[in-house]
Amino acid sequence: MKSLDLFAGAGGMTLGFKNAGIQSIGAVEIDRFAAETFKHNFPEIPIYHRDIYSFTNEEISELFSGVDIVAGGPPCQGFSVAGPTQYGIIDKRNTLIMEFFRFIEVLRPKYCVLENVKGILSGKMNSKQKALSVYMDALKDIGYISRVYILQAADFGVPQFRERFVLIGSRDHEDIFLPLPTHFQMHQDPAYRWKTVGEAIADLENEVSECGSLTPERKKYLRMVPEGGNWKDLPKEVVSVAMGGAYESGGGKVGFYRRLSYAQPSPTITTAPAQKATMLCHPIKDRPLSIHEYARIQQFPEDWIFVGTTAAKYKQIGNAVPCRFAKAVASAVRNAYMEA
Repeated sequence: MKSLDLFAGAGGMTLGFKNAGIQSIGAVEIDRFAAETFKHNFPEIPIYHRDIYSFTNEEISELFSGVDIVAGGPPCQGFSVAGPTQYGIIDKRNTLIMEFFRFIEVLRPKYCVLENVKGILSGKMNSKQKALSVYMDALKDIGYISRVYILQAADFGVPQFRERFVLIGSRDHEDIFLPLPTHFQMHQDPAYRWKTVGEAIADLENEVSECGSLTPERKKYLRMVPEGGNWKDLPKEVVSVAMGGAYESGGGKVGFYRRLSYAQPSPTITTAPAQKATMLCHPIKDRPLSIHEYARIQQFPEDWIFVGTTAAKYKQIGNAVPCRFAKAVASAVRNAYMEA
């Protein structure tokens, strides 16, 4: 099977597909640093550092004809639980999904795989129309049936709680069955239990490596938070000062002064672990997770090269599809292909 990877990022989905036996013939990525990262790690795959809108239909057909799968995860912050989901598709980034469908319409692959945040389920085109129904109708109009799943990455051996929306489309109207979980919260065999932060990164505890930094004030308050805790565990007399204006705001604010637990999977990896509202700090060290630790939790190989500034690397890793999760989805599609 051959695939085209749109919004390829640092290559997490491409690697997962490769590990499932699917060959990528090309990739598209607009971010300069992410495209360089992809190029370093997949020198054999042509990477097009371009805006997806810039491709004409003729170019798409000429460059990528013959693919069996078009796969990708269009930028989705407008659908994030932290974003303005009430506006949905009004966020320009979400119109990229329609560009994804344009490639499908031109190339007519046997399958398509769209990965996104769970918040896409509540995104709206307008006050009456859900964005998801618009997308599924658009795919139907070009001749594909689609199945929608919400999958938990921890159920597939990823040391991270990361619920993701996955849409799988079939040109020939085949049934594609949900990939079965391989890991569980409870199991008599430890090998089949959820993978924890400790299993992923404990050996890197004292490593001196590339890492973001906390301001002295944030570090002071983080030292008061126990392993697995967050701002709610701060002493009552300092909470309001530590939280600042966020103290009176709504929402759970779970990312403030968040310290991971070695005994649990990580929360969803963010793109900025040192920021006040999206902290992902080491279980016992007074710092955010390092780049190496981030890559471990997203299951990139040890020799993966990330290009760019520290902030750019966090962004690439945080936006990536966990490799083992991508492999599980790709394997489900490949099984359907083999059985057809």
